[in-house]
Order: sequence, then structure tokens, then C-alpha cells
Amino acid sequence: MTSSFVSPRVVRVATCALILLPALASAQRATAGPPPDPMQELLPLRPTRTLAFTTKVGNWMSRDVSSDGKTNAFDLLGDIYTMPMAGGKATALTRGMGFDAQPRFSPDGKRIVFVSDRTGGYNLWTISLDRKDTVQITTGNTTEYESPVWTPDGKYIIASRGARLWLFPATGGAGIQLIRDSASAGRAGAPVVGGGAADVTREEGPAFGKDARYIWFAQRRGRWVYNTPLGDYDLMQYDRETGRVISKENRWGSAFRPTLSPDGKWLVYGTRYVDQTRLRIRNLVTSEEEWLTGPVQRDDQESLATLDVYPGMSFTPDSKYLVTTWSG
Repeated sequence: MTSSFVSPRVVRVATCALILLPALASAQRATAGPPPDPMQELLPLRPTRTLAFTTKVGNWMSRDVSSDGKTNAFDLLGDIYTMPMAGGKATALTRGMGFDAQPRFSPDGKRIVFVSDRTGGYNLWTISLDRKDTVQITTGNTTEYESPVWTPDGKYIIASRGARLWLFPATGGAGIQLIRDSASAGRAGAPVVGGGAADVTREEGPAFGKDARYIWFAQRRGRWVYNTPLGDYDLMQYDRETGRVISKENRWGSAFRPTLSPDGKWLVYGTRYVDQTRLRIRNLVTSEEEWLTGPVQRDDQESLATLDVYPGMSFTPDSKYLVTTWSG
């Protein structure tokens, strides 16, 4: 399904200027030691003017629905918004110079986790829906974070960190890598059923279904190949109790962004069909599968997939509808 909304937004544009006064600079060096680093003086960027606009369309928007089915969250141009599922006005949950994306509701519907570069590099953050409480979950400015999702008990957050799946306390702190690196290969070694350790290069888009024991995700193994007809990504399932990884889908055109219904009956995922990205739906009870819709938002298989291979999707709590966005 598609969505449309009218949302005023203020974008702050930063301009920076460095003015060197030779006499003053000489005096400072004589009295204050080494001169300060110019780059440190310029950061963080400060807004100097504003730009207001109204839009009815958006691109590469991740969507999520609250557990009570009343609210949906989405990202647009680097900010997080919420909007009633019944329709209406979109409300900005985050604003500012930072780029915020990929919102996901907590199981109790009180907080949203998202990725943001507001500190200079991507990290995981959570925010309360009243905007009064924002918590930084991870630290550092050199590691890529993508596609956070809450564990069903709300105690932890799982995300792709440096292209590997990691688990973090929902209150912040050090995390642990779920699928450990292979000491011999120097890459993630997953005990894949039916074979040896997998030569893994990316793990993307973690998702839970009805059973909290299993984490679904998209995995790329071996070298990346431009537009390979055999597909770069497979759907995998990680068993949190045994640590085993099982292949659930390997197809032409890849399989990515697994999205499961709350009742455990449906699986929706993205794939490439010739030159179009499309969505497929599988009945997990009968194993029957068919095309759901397409073409949709172009996937990011040929690039770095810095915001996953495909934007986030979500089922409604009654498992009757899939909420996603494409074509604006």
C-alpha cells in the first residue's frame, strides 16, 4: 500500500566560514601554545538559516506500526515522523542537523529506536514518543549501524553493526556479536546447516516473527558481483538458543528485508525480478508462495546498502495488512 501526507518541515542549512586574523593568531600562539585544530572549531555544524517546505511525497522511507495499531512511524529527509494510522497530520519526532532514519517501535509502543549521525557518525538512539527522553545506545563515530529492531521482550536491540548482527541492551552499553567471526577466515563464520562455515560479508535487516527464539535476516556470502542473476543475498534464520544459522530462501534476484506477521503465518521479502524490485509473500504454514506486488522501491544491491538493501516494512498487529511505501 502507498501513503501520502502533508508535512511542513524545517530544514536547517549550515554554512561555515573560517576567518584568519594574522595578528591575533600570532598573539594566541605566543600565549596559549599550539593553535587549535580548525576542524574542531567548525564542528559540530551549526545552523545559520532555515528552509520551510511542504511535501506529499517521499523516497526510501522505512515504515513501522505501533503494537496497538494506532500509529505508524517513518523517516523522511533525515527526520523521524509519526502519523495516525487512520490518516491525518504527520508530527516530527526528531529535528536538527543530524540524519535520523529507520524507526522501530518498542514492543510496548512507548519508545522508538533509530539510527542517527548527530554525533558525527552513525549510532543507535531511542526516543520517547513525547520527545522528552532521548538515549544514546551506542557510541563512537567510525562504525556503520543499520536496521535496528527490538527483541520481543523490549530488553535488547538487535542491529547490523559494521555489516554484522549485534545485540545491545536497550538502556545502552556494550553489545555482543551474535554470529561470531571465524578465526581462520577472518570473516563471520556461521555454522550453516548442511555445510561448513559461511564466508559471510554482510548481515542485514534482522526481524522477529511470532517465535522470539528465531531472528530472520538477509545474508550476503562471498564476493559482491554487480547485478548477478544468481542473487547476492539469501534469507537466513538464526536460532538464539543453539546459535545455528539455517538458509530459508536462496533465489535468483536475491532475497532481502524479511518481514514477518505477528501471527507467525506470513513472510514478505524483497527480490529482484529482471530489472525490477518486487515483493513476494509466503504462507509459512503451507509453504505456498506468490508475488505480492511490484515494481516497488528500487533496492540497493549494487551499492553499499548503507540503509539496508530495502526500506523497512511492517505488518499491522492483526496481520491483515502490510505497511510500506514506494513511488512517493
